[in-house]
Amino acid sequence: MPGLLSQKMSKLPKGLKTRFAPSPTGYLHLGHVASAIYVWGLARLAQAEIILRIEDHDQSRSRKLYESSILSDLRWLGFHADHGVSSEAPSAYRQSDHFERYASALSSLTKTYHCHCSRKDIQDRDPDAMKSGELHYDGYCRTLNAGPNVRSQMPDRRVTFDDLILGHQIQVPCEQCGDLLLKDRDGFWTYNFAVCVDDVTDDIGLIIRGQDLLSATGRQIILREKLGGRSEMNYVHHPLIYASQDHKLSKRDHSTSIAQWRESGLSAEDIIGKAAFQVGLIDKEKQVSASEVEALFL
Repeated sequence: MPGLLSQKMSKLPKGLKTRFAPSPTGYLHLGHVASAIYVWGLARLAQAEIILRIEDHDQSRSRKLYESSILSDLRWLGFHADHGVSSEAPSAYRQSDHFERYASALSSLTKTYHCHCSRKDIQDRDPDAMKSGELHYDGYCRTLNAGPNVRSQMPDRRVTFDDLILGHQIQVPCEQCGDLLLKDRDGFWTYNFAVCVDDVTDDIGLIIRGQDLLSATGRQIILREKLGGRSEMNYVHHPLIYASQDHKLSKRDHSTSIAQWRESGLSAEDIIGKAAFQVGLIDKEKQVSASEVEALFL
């Protein structure tokens, strides 16, 4: 698959932009390193520019301590973006610096409405609201148009797209998630909304991210259309590293934080090689530098 993937990347239009976008709600871990391998390796093959974006839309969980640690770990690992956040200066690529951007984007949308429903309200009305694995909103507040939440009505349509690893995809967002939450009751912009606004603003044309976010793609395609974003998009949803058979590696797995491994004496090359092995890009652990990740896909 790596060789075939590199061929596909080389055929993409030159000059695309992609992004690496960690959330500062915990420390950088091995799963982030695996994602960085894909972003930097594939972007270089496609001659695409890389933006480093800090996705701190969730101000209830984001911490400056985590952001500083993430930036420090990325520098130490050797993953340097073409544009983006730095620890030395404010940046156009930190979401919390641009809440007015999201307010402006929201005002431009049609078929949005206010909603008072909590997750409990939704599940109390429909015990099967989680049967697909994610919460499905039933449109209860469309006519009421009252409450602290803001939602976007999802049209009754299929969305199709091609993923460069997983192939042709068909999704029906109105059946998966129902009307999409854009702003929550605490006044925070949601991931799906903020990332779409930023991708349109930054003219992102190549999205490289984990397969756990595959299901969000169809709804984001619809939202980007509403926001006037580019119609030609390219997607790569890469394999994940799992902490156990059923659970992907997460920020709660502190034992695998890059900061801890740095302190224990592992080199950047050791850690990148470990991530490349666990995600299946090499058949045994070996040292790999950030400047060598492109070769993993040849």
